Amino acid sequence: MPEFPAITHVALTVTSLERSVPWYKALFGSDPILDEDTGPFQRVAWLTSGTLVGLTQFPDLNSTQPFNERRPGLDHLAFGCANRDELEAWEIRLNELGIPNGGIVDAPSYSALSFRDPDNIALEFFAPRG
Repeated sequence: MPEFPAITHVALTVTSLERSVPWYKALFGSDPILDEDTGPFQRVAWLTSGTLVGLTQFPDLNSTQPFNERRPGLDHLAFGCANRDELEAWEIRLNELGIPNGGIVDAPSYSALSFRDPDNIALEFFAPRG
């Protein structure tokens, strides 16, 4: 059996690229590397530590209800940090950007900093303990 491949990209469906692109641009601190309109959808993406994170807007959205991790599908998207110090730096950065967050939560095997995007998609900075 071949080795299981790495995750290359994740694409999140948003209600409005006009609203979400500036928010993610501020979060990532960079311009997107991709902005394409394929006809059936428009997608904007950033390269973050080797993984593409894309935002997709469909002209015929099935629903405009805010994201809810209690529905089948995505629970949350986590970005890896090396340690708790890095989480603390991200907490400062989120606060500077005015992005509400839950503060750093320490569990026995990890520490995490949770926050949400404009569509209520659950995002997290995550660092293993130890």
